[in-house]
Order: sequence, then C-alpha cells, then structure tokens
Amino acid sequence: MNLTKETIADIKAELDKLKPSLSEDKKNRMYKIINPDIDAYVIFGIKTADIEKVIREVQSRFTPSFNQAKEIFKSLVKINNEEYKFAAFFLLNRYKIQFDEKIPVFFRDEYFPFCHTWSSCDSCCIRVIGPYLAKKQKHELAINTIDSWSKDDSIWIKRASMVIHLKIIMLQKDFDEEYVFNKLDNMLEYSNENYIEKGIGWLLKTCSKYKPNIISDYLYENRKKFSRLILRYASEKLPKQRRDAILQK
Repeated sequence: MNLTKETIADIKAELDKLKPSLSEDKKNRMYKIINPDIDAYVIFGIKTADIEKVIREVQSRFTPSFNQAKEIFKSLVKINNEEYKFAAFFLLNRYKIQFDEKIPVFFRDEYFPFCHTWSSCDSCCIRVIGPYLAKKQKHELAINTIDSWSKDDSIWIKRASMVIHLKIIMLQKDFDEEYVFNKLDNMLEYSNENYIEKGIGWLLKTCSKYKPNIISDYLYENRKKFSRLILRYASEKLPKQRRDAILQK
C-alpha cells in the first residue's frame, strides 16, 4: 500500500472510531438540519474539533507532500460522507502556504461536483478558500472567482460565491457596496432556491456589521423585491426600529 492509500485508510479508521452512538431521534434531527440533497449520504455526527485533531495526528504520522495531500483530498471528497469531506478540507488547509492561483479552480472541479450539503459547502469556503482569497494581493483573483462562480449552473457553487464573498468581507471589515448590490441583483433570479435565498440574507447581514446605515437604507428601499426570509436574515443585526420598518414591507 502506498503512502496516499495508507493515509486515507488511517483517516477513515480514526474517524470511524469516533462515531458517536446516537439515538434515532438525534440522528433524524441531525439529518434534518444538514439536509443532504441525496439519500445515500452518511453523517456520523463527529465534532469538528475532533476531525481537525485526527487530521493533525495523521499528517504528523505520514507527512504527505502537498501533491499527495491533493490526491488524498480528491479521494475523500468523492465519498458521500460528511466527516470525510471535512477531513479533506482540513488536511489540504494545512498546506495553505503552498496554495497558488489554481486553488479555487481545484476546489470547483474536484470538490463541488461531490458537494451535497450546505455545511460542507460553507466550511470549505469559510475555512479554506475565503481566507486565501482575502489576501490583498489576491484581490483580482477573488473578484474573478466570485464573478465566475456566481454564474455557475451549480446551486452549491452559486452559494459558495456568496460565502467566499462574505468571508472576505469579515476578514477585511469593509466592502464595495456597488459591487455587492450588483452581485445580489443578479443572484435574486435564483432566490427561489432555499440555500441561495439564505445566502443572500447572510451576505447582507455580514455587510450590515460594517456599514449598517448603507445596508439599512438599501434594504428599506428594496424591501418589495426581497422575500421576507431574506429581509429577516439581512436585518438581524440592525436596530429594532429600523428592522421593524424594513420587515413591514
């Protein structure tokens, strides 16, 4: 067995050991929250911190190269298992110093065809892709990624474009309101999809932390075109009086 296969086998074995014993009620609630878009999808219910610990220990034991880590990543994300996908993200992120401008395309091509949950979609954007693209020298790459992903046919890649965007805003504590509003106007066409609708609200809520007056005015002026769910999510951090006015529609 080569090192790549050994590492994959060890990651799977270590995660399998951590599977909690869940009652049927807890398991059903967990699946209802995560809501995978395919039936044959496995969720163990392992804590994120425990998955990260496994990855640290396995990487220390096997010390795969970056190229080997990418092969391990590709194998793990193809398995319809939530924890294996998270393990793949966390492993690759330990090589972030070696990331280059091809990494967003790598994720789009190698991970997203196998994305089946909002939780794994968001985690790879929040933990890996977003922080990489938030670097000042990556501004052009970030814009190109957000622009192209927002036009993709995949609902998960469309959502990912917004999650990457909001992570960049979180880290930079600023945003170009004209750019954000243009992106959202284009995304509204797909807001009948629940995860797009919630993504729009989440992006606007994030923006409201840094420019509350601008977002408040924008929501109030455009309240007729947004769904109540978007308005509720987006106005969550605004003062109650202003929020009430926005929600009155």
